Amino acid sequence: MDPGNWATAIAGGAKYGYSLLSVIALASLIAVLLQWIAARVGVVTGRDLAQLCRERFPRRVTFMLWVASEVAIIACDVAEVVGSAVALQLLFHVDLWLGVLISAIVTLAMLAVQRCGERKLEAMIAGLILMVGLCFVAQLAMAQPNWSDVLGGMAPSKALIQDAGMLWLAAGIVGATVMPHNLYLHSSLVRRYSPTVTDRDTRQSTLVQTLRGMNVDTFGSLGFAFLINAALLILAAAVFHANGLTDVSDLADAHRLLAPLLHSDLASLLFAVALLACGLNSTVTGTLAGQAVMEGFLDLKISRMQRALLTRSVAIGPALVAVWAYGEHGSANLLVASQVVLSLTLPLAVIPLIMFGANKELMGTWRVRGIALLLALLSALFILVLNGALIFQS
Repeated sequence: MDPGNWATAIAGGAKYGYSLLSVIALASLIAVLLQWIAARVGVVTGRDLAQLCRERFPRRVTFMLWVASEVAIIACDVAEVVGSAVALQLLFHVDLWLGVLISAIVTLAMLAVQRCGERKLEAMIAGLILMVGLCFVAQLAMAQPNWSDVLGGMAPSKALIQDAGMLWLAAGIVGATVMPHNLYLHSSLVRRYSPTVTDRDTRQSTLVQTLRGMNVDTFGSLGFAFLINAALLILAAAVFHANGLTDVSDLADAHRLLAPLLHSDLASLLFAVALLACGLNSTVTGTLAGQAVMEGFLDLKISRMQRALLTRSVAIGPALVAVWAYGEHGSANLLVASQVVLSLTLPLAVIPLIMFGANKELMGTWRVRGIALLLALLSALFILVLNGALIFQS
């Protein structure tokens, strides 16, 4: 969950109502499947996706995959910086350019908490995620959406391939939901749980228990993320689309209109608070992913603080340019565009992941096969077709 999700969901819900809910649902299912494979690969092999790419692909291919993953991380980082800056502007009325700089500094402060222990950082992240969830529960209660229409939005619409605007937002939703760099991160985080015992029976038993825990973690966390992303679109559809405000795409406009439409200043406050919590939370994910990618592809050790300084320095540039040139409208367009970049780079992470997950030599009896493999291949095909249609229409 990051501000990029907000931009795509708000714009999609306002313009197309509940029609894009089916894309959020499908993207969430694809994310669950791919993260399940990433966890499986990391635990069984004891190596993450980036390390496996470095070991098994030619140097040129590895370099190309590394560049693509860095582009995805920078695109996501831009969304986090801009989204946090917009939230700071909404809450404290600071200029957007100043909010961009403050958000970068706050990221470093959050990572410094890790020096007090991993549990401190985990507790802080859990608190931010809980805050986001509670804010949306309250906002949906105020909006009172038509739940039968919500269920109807779960059915795919043929307009998806006919409407260029809907296709653009759909690609953004897929990129914002699956996020290619998170596949590298997930496989890296879980590989520490790979069994080190040599006895075959003990190793098999340990793998069964470990993977069972990973499945619960993956399905639970991504299921919660789906609820938040769906709530964003439902809120926009119920409040903006239902009132004929189909051109709302800016987060600032959404914040300004919520209070009069829901007859409560609390609605706008909750929106801004949740946006800030979401932006701050996702900065940690981006930094951890960048660290895993750089260490895996390049075998280059770098501290999280150094990585945060590097990515934030790169992200601040386009964020400041968009804010200076276009103001709030530029920041909104930049948020959506950054998520489309994630979708375009996604196949370069998904295809190697499926290859390694299905490799009998690498995975043994734990390889991905049967229905799971078929669904993974169909997911990859869907992403490729979506990107191809987007490029063709563009």
